[in-house]
Amino acid sequence: MNINDLPKKISVFPISNFIIFPKTTVPLNIFEPRYIDMINNSMKTNKLIGMIQPMEYQTTNKSPSLYKIGCLGKIISFRETDDGRYLIELKGLIRFKIINEIETDNKYREFDVNYKDFEHDLKNNNQELKFTDLELIFKDLKSLFEKKGFVINWKALEKQNLDETINALAMASPFSLEEKQVLLEAENLDIRKSKIAEILKTYTHDLYNNNTLQ
Repeated sequence: MNINDLPKKISVFPISNFIIFPKTTVPLNIFEPRYIDMINNSMKTNKLIGMIQPMEYQTTNKSPSLYKIGCLGKIISFRETDDGRYLIELKGLIRFKIINEIETDNKYREFDVNYKDFEHDLKNNNQELKFTDLELIFKDLKSLFEKKGFVINWKALEKQNLDETINALAMASPFSLEEKQVLLEAENLDIRKSKIAEILKTYTHDLYNNNTLQ
């Protein structure tokens, strides 16, 4: 896919504490009427929607302020349930930056966006993954996952390349809304990996009575 082929106007699906990264795939359960409409319109055109986080948890019907950086995803699987919900799988393609919101009659929100800072998201990272090194780097993350009741199939991750692995771990991590946004906005994989390590230090010291995770 070429960056020039991407839409400059996209509909967005804001979800708190949920982020999709490039080269990752997530299931979504769509049930709100406005987002049912959004998926219907997307399926009729390019099957693309933007995922982005509100800057705070939404407690009112007022449209929340959004972070400036999100990720464009493509619907790669679609199924309608008997009760009218949509079960979709969305594959992350490339991050985007919001330019401005578009006035529209639709109940969901649409934005002008650009991708110029994230063109490298479309490229494959062919760096060889030394899984023993990665496992060592993320030993604290593995322990945190276990303490939070998360299960990661590390054997399955061995089969992925480096960017898929780093992004999958960042997306699935039990971090806060703000921390996940920091990971999404990290310029490249090396920075993202370093940011994960920095965040983990706060968990190992603050959440577990200043005891290092074993």
